[in-house]
Amino acid sequence: MDSPARHGRYPYRALPDRPVYDWPDGRRLAVYVGLNLEVFDFGTGRGAQLAPGGGDPDVLNYAWRDWGNRVGAWRLLETFDALGLPTSVIANSRVFADCPGLVEAFLARGDELVGHGRTNAERQADLAEDDEQALVAEATRVLVERGGRRPAGWLGPWISESHLTPDLLAEAGYTYLLDWAHDDQPTWLATRDGGAILSVPYPQELNDIPAVVSRQVSGQEFADMVVATFDEMREQARTAPLVMGIALHPYVVGVPHRLRPLRSALAHVATPRDDVWLTTAGAVAEHVASLPDTPAEHGRDTMAR
Repeated sequence: MDSPARHGRYPYRALPDRPVYDWPDGRRLAVYVGLNLEVFDFGTGRGAQLAPGGGDPDVLNYAWRDWGNRVGAWRLLETFDALGLPTSVIANSRVFADCPGLVEAFLARGDELVGHGRTNAERQADLAEDDEQALVAEATRVLVERGGRRPAGWLGPWISESHLTPDLLAEAGYTYLLDWAHDDQPTWLATRDGGAILSVPYPQELNDIPAVVSRQVSGQEFADMVVATFDEMREQARTAPLVMGIALHPYVVGVPHRLRPLRSALAHVATPRDDVWLTTAGAVAEHVASLPDTPAEHGRDTMAR
């Protein structure tokens, strides 16, 4: 009998069996907004669909996604400013060329820049090692040159990884990634050089693409999901530190009928609370890496190879 396939990146450890620690100032729930700024190839490649396309060039769906960068993202920027919410800007490197001034407007707020490949028309899992390594290097170079800072984190386009992605990211100097939605706490993933890269929780339930595009929930239902998740995780965090991410795409939640209820939900989250840390994914990663004894550190010692 063949041995079952295993990823070998992290061991199993139940949440109740892990050491308890705090976020800054004794807080227990860390909340961040992951704003995806993406571009797509015209007439080819991958992309979320508002409606089934009518062949190539798929003007309907391409234009819908492009609306997000031209209009929706700016409405979200106004919302984040009004609520005083920081964001982790998860950006394709080609956004700088295709949408001049867009990423820069968020970076001017002091928002974090997270690598997200070159474009969302391609997947890392489809590439050979050398080609994937080149993709990471090219995207990183553009983000550094145009964004003025080196990103610490990475989210693969379409949450797509090859078997070597965590290794290649660590070797390229990244300290954390967002691809794995397997936990509510950061987890160390083993890398092939004997080191590790931190996995920061990124939501697939509280993510407007799976929720609205795939499951077709309404804007109000998605906003209700944000509020319910926040209230529940705030209670759960009394016994263990947790991370709550909110994944947004301007072409989905930037439209008026979804933005209005989302704004109310984000206002609920942004209401000052002594036990909630409104932050970025990168700040979460930095905090965990600085702790001497956390579930993540414990996992680093016992990783499956």
